[in-house]
Amino acid sequence: MKTINRIGLCVTAAFLALAPMAPDLQAAEGLMVAWTNNMLTVLGSKIPGGKVDIWYLEAFCRSGSTRRDWQLTTIPHKTELTFASKDRRHLRLRTLIEPDVEALHEIRAGIDDVDFRVTLRNRGREFADVQWFQPCMRVNRFTDCNQSNYVTKSFIFTERGLTTLDDTRRAEDALYHGGQVYVPAGINLEDVNPRPISPDRPANGLIGCVSSDSRYLLAMAWDRTQELFQGVIVCLHNDPRVGGLQPAEVKQLHGKVYFMQNNPGALLKRYRRDFPIGK
Repeated sequence: MKTINRIGLCVTAAFLALAPMAPDLQAAEGLMVAWTNNMLTVLGSKIPGGKVDIWYLEAFCRSGSTRRDWQLTTIPHKTELTFASKDRRHLRLRTLIEPDVEALHEIRAGIDDVDFRVTLRNRGREFADVQWFQPCMRVNRFTDCNQSNYVTKSFIFTERGLTTLDDTRRAEDALYHGGQVYVPAGINLEDVNPRPISPDRPANGLIGCVSSDSRYLLAMAWDRTQELFQGVIVCLHNDPRVGGLQPAEVKQLHGKVYFMQNNPGALLKRYRRDFPIGK
């Protein structure tokens, strides 16, 4: 059994955890969501720090990004709010990605998760090189950490199981310094963030962190992942893969943000239920 005391996790080979248990989240009123000026806010009475902000969306990206100036990779886009329910549990957003791609977002808050359904459509007559996009989840409030130490409370899953980011193999050589990129199998290493790429490969699409009091965890997942990324503004990314769009092509993506008791085994069970292999 591996014990990671600094984040309050006890992980077995099957990634099961015996962590300090928080009050039952089912007893809480659940989560709520709001969106303004490209910032999605997740609210809940149990969330450490009171809320989680997600830059939704930071960027849409072209291929060939790894060794190129970031300004030449990002595609101009604009997002607008088209619907917000009175109970703050349901949002609809519309993003226009130049020149002719439309993304429609259905975002629903549950008891302990936020569900994302994104439909992308190429309305143009030419191939759209939209390879991936970036929801940037800010975790400074949740972890009560800064840029120098939040990696000790952040994790991915590797072939070694749950791995805190300070225990991953970290690279330095890149066009831009700072942060760390974790690239799943099958993704072209020339099409990811131009920051250092870790030799460690993610075993699944989960990236997350543990709260300052070690009672809760926060994680993000998508059904298709271009990269997991530890950023340079106390943020964590699961950047969803689009893979480009042919004329008139439509693609659908599914994502989750989980807010749960600090139990990685329960997180994995939920993840596997929500994103079954081969789905």
